[in-house]
Amino acid sequence: MTGPRIKSLVPMAHVADIAASAAFYAKLGFEVAASFTPPKADSPSWMSLTSDRAELMITRADEPVLPEQQAVLFYLYCDDVGAMHAMLCEAGLEPGPITRPFYNPNGEFRLSDPDLYVVMVTHL
Repeated sequence: MTGPRIKSLVPMAHVADIAASAAFYAKLGFEVAASFTPPKADSPSWMSLTSDRAELMITRADEPVLPEQQAVLFYLYCDDVGAMHAMLCEAGLEPGPITRPFYNPNGEFRLSDPDLYVVMVTHL
C-alpha cells in the first residue's frame, strides 16, 4: 500500500462505571493517561488508560451495557502468563485457568471486566 498508513489502533469501550473499570484495569497494570469530567459533573465521563504500549479508552455508556451484546475480545500481551495469572488472583480477580491451545503454546487465560468484556491475557 502506498500513501498514509494507520499507525495505531486504540479501542474505546462503553462502560457502566468509569471508576470501576479504571480500578479493574489498574490491576492489570494500566494507569490513567487522561480523563474528562464534564462541567458540573462529579466523575469523569471518559478516560484514556495506558500500560507500556497498550492503550484503552473507556467512556460512560448512555444506555445499559448488556453482557450478551459484547462482541469484542481484548487481547492483552505479557511476558509471563503464569506470573500475571498469579498476580491477578492475589489482586482479588478471578481469571480462568491457563490453557495452551495449539496457536498459543506459552499459554493464555480469560478474564471478564466489570462490564463483562472478555479480556484474554496471553504471551507476548
